[in-house]
Amino acid sequence: MKLKFFMGPALVAVMADPLAAAESVKIGLITKFPVPFYSTMEEAAKKYAADHPGIELVTGQGQSATDIEGQIALIESMVTQGVKGLAITPVDPTVAPALDKAVAAGIKVVLVDNSIPGWKGQSALVSTNNLNGGKIAGEFLKTKLKDGDKIAILEGVPGVPALDERVTGMMEGLGGVKVDVVAKGATNCTLELGTSVTEDILTANPDLKAIYAACGPPIPGAVKSLANANIANDKIILVGFDACCGELEAIKAGTEDASVAQFPARMGELGVDTVVKAIRGEHVEANVDTGAGLVTPENVKDFN
Repeated sequence: MKLKFFMGPALVAVMADPLAAAESVKIGLITKFPVPFYSTMEEAAKKYAADHPGIELVTGQGQSATDIEGQIALIESMVTQGVKGLAITPVDPTVAPALDKAVAAGIKVVLVDNSIPGWKGQSALVSTNNLNGGKIAGEFLKTKLKDGDKIAILEGVPGVPALDERVTGMMEGLGGVKVDVVAKGATNCTLELGTSVTEDILTANPDLKAIYAACGPPIPGAVKSLANANIANDKIILVGFDACCGELEAIKAGTEDASVAQFPARMGELGVDTVVKAIRGEHVEANVDTGAGLVTPENVKDFN
């Protein structure tokens, strides 16, 4: 668990003015784990705070995609520090009771990146529409596959709504193409499991036509496994989600065919903006869509 404190230079200036200081607001941002996607989100949030006088931002990050205890500890720490609002990428639905305590303490909570099913304590959800993002991936695969083709799915963390929706959406995007899903494997959004799960899938399914990964970090592992099995780049279609963690490089190299890009910087900015508005009693949308787009070899340069 990492806990960091950030005060924008604009806030330093306004604190010299008692009136402006009285209007300042202290908020927290908690992201899941240390990968470029969440680092980009955090840096964008810090810049937003620096550019907007009156925002004091405290940030924290868990150690892994399954660091539930670490995230709960961060929530509790920020409540103790007196934040008035909290933007958080919930690592698992089981952090909801800790968030309930924050809400009971008068803290406005904005969920970022993914929701918590059935939880009603949030002021808003700021995220990619993951179901629609999955459909984008499925619509791409639909142009490459035919009835009866075998595909495998590298899941993220089963039970996390955002990751599950990416799989559901992908299947919906395939439309009338009746593919055979021969394997699914949880990767916890890690390179290591991306490697080992892909190896097992390839061993059991030598006639596989496509692999879809619900998050970015497993993709380099899948690429490595395909290379180790001496499978040519054009033999298996590889599609990811996140366009992070080496995916852009893989698309440029021709080892990955496409990925659904999210916009983590936009999530960071809008997450902070939305929680500040909620604290100040301004209207906020229940769902703030940060968008998604398909990255292919033809447009990859636009996503650098």
